[in-house]
Amino acid sequence: MIGTNAFDYINVLEKAADASWLRNEAIANNIANVDTPLYKRQDVDFESVLARELGNNVLVDTDTKVANVKLRRLKVGTYTDASDFSYRLDGNNVDIENENVYLAQNQLKYQGLMRSISQEFQNLQAAMRK
Repeated sequence: MIGTNAFDYINVLEKAADASWLRNEAIANNIANVDTPLYKRQDVDFESVLARELGNNVLVDTDTKVANVKLRRLKVGTYTDASDFSYRLDGNNVDIENENVYLAQNQLKYQGLMRSISQEFQNLQAAMRK
């Protein structure tokens, strides 16, 4: 196992799960500040970072793309979304209905990532038994 790419998918899935957790915190913060004047919603964009790192070369298979991912480049943080926009008089740009949808969507994504990580470990265990 040492020196193999056995953990490539697990490492990328872990980074995705970390980003999803961070996004959950940002969304919860947005919901908590829905009535705070001048507050601007925060978000996390892992998907575009991952897409950029994977590249768009259709001639390269996914396993190779994942093996070539530089994990240090998959670090993301929160950013202020549409900081110059507000449709409310108090300057806040948080829409509680949208945030609730984002929260549900992100929770489903996180659960899927956790299942995928678990499945990858089960695959590794099955391979070691053979």
